[in-house]
Amino acid sequence: MSNNRDSAFWASARKHLIRYGGSFEPAIIERAAGSFVYDADDRPILDFTSGQMSALLGHGHPRIVSTVSRQVEKVAHLFSGMLSRPVVDLAERLAGLAPGLDRALLLSTGAESNEAAIRMAKLVTGKHEIVAFSKSWHGMTGVAASATYSAGRKGYGPASVGSLAIPAPNSFRPRFKHADGSLDWRTELDDAFNLVDSQSTGSLAAFVAEPILSSGGMLELPLGYLAALQQKCHERGMLLILDEAQTGIGRTGTMFAFQRDGITPDILTLSKTIGAGLPLSAVMTTAEIEEAAYAKGFLFYTTHVSDPLPAAVGLAVLDVVEDEKLVERAQNMGARLFDGLSLFKQRYECVGDVRGRGLMLGVEIVKNGKDRDPDHELGARIAAEAFSRGLSMNIVKLPGMGGVFRIAPPLTISEAELDLGLSIISDSIEAGLTAGTSGSSIAAE
Repeated sequence: MSNNRDSAFWASARKHLIRYGGSFEPAIIERAAGSFVYDADDRPILDFTSGQMSALLGHGHPRIVSTVSRQVEKVAHLFSGMLSRPVVDLAERLAGLAPGLDRALLLSTGAESNEAAIRMAKLVTGKHEIVAFSKSWHGMTGVAASATYSAGRKGYGPASVGSLAIPAPNSFRPRFKHADGSLDWRTELDDAFNLVDSQSTGSLAAFVAEPILSSGGMLELPLGYLAALQQKCHERGMLLILDEAQTGIGRTGTMFAFQRDGITPDILTLSKTIGAGLPLSAVMTTAEIEEAAYAKGFLFYTTHVSDPLPAAVGLAVLDVVEDEKLVERAQNMGARLFDGLSLFKQRYECVGDVRGRGLMLGVEIVKNGKDRDPDHELGARIAAEAFSRGLSMNIVKLPGMGGVFRIAPPLTISEAELDLGLSIISDSIEAGLTAGTSGSSIAAE
């Protein structure tokens, strides 16, 4: 019998854990190394989502392990009013990677960094309205949750006053179209801001956006969109906040996703990838904005602000990304992955779209037929089949969209591991289609 069926473990989990979204995978994870996690049977499971898009360097990278060990012996945590060399060194390194964004605040989580960014934007502008995309995810706390529209809005009472949303551009299911059927995002953006203006009380503070809406179904903002969005913001005296929790630190084939578009946001938030799986986030902004915020008494004093341990890890992450040329690797391996997934689009009618950039791609599962309606059931079967075959893929299920697989393996993944993942996906699609035809289904325990 499988050790994953440890009845005492699952009974204790049911009795003592607060469930926080979705269901747990039917495996007990005992360890992780490189591109794999290992269950209680020591079965390798290829991690195609990098531990929720965070383990940028894979699991247990030796330079991260040694950094943690060394820094814990020196100093891990300090009174928030004290500074250490790793904190200042990381802020300086980040500034060098994003010219113009010269000031940084080091925190713990993505939601926390977005809270700080929005709080700063409100203080500096003297306004309070925050606009985000309709399929966004910026966190589960306070104003970050109020700017999150892909899930989690029902049943929690009023959102923050001044929370507004516009439709997220979707090239696969365009709302506004050119004559050839392609997405007319400029007309869509103009229409969206006409709606924003009609709802605003005249207190627009900021727009917060992900360059690729991951939880929204891996929706990539078209080339040119960010520049146009920034212009819309500045015309209204708003700041543009970019949330690069998942796209930052090389994943899309540039150090930051916004660099492809030739713009610089007013505020940038980082998390997930900068800590390579450990809790580290950052808010970056211009000297001008930071000076204005400081003059107005900006306050974001938390227990773990400017902690030396995660800062040291962040420095090690940047070292590894540079030394191992992982930005370029994300481009090359991303092209290999995109080509492999695109073959499935040609082979299987249920693969409606392949999209994304670098090693951050989405595969949308749809029903056959002219309308290409979402097929959540098939998506769930494919995900279960993949896990049973040793591949972990995260699937997003949103109304009006198919089951969208988020595929974001570590930047350190090998060609052989990438090809293994593609092979398992192909087998899982075949099995999912067969199970659907026979009327059977696969359910995770």
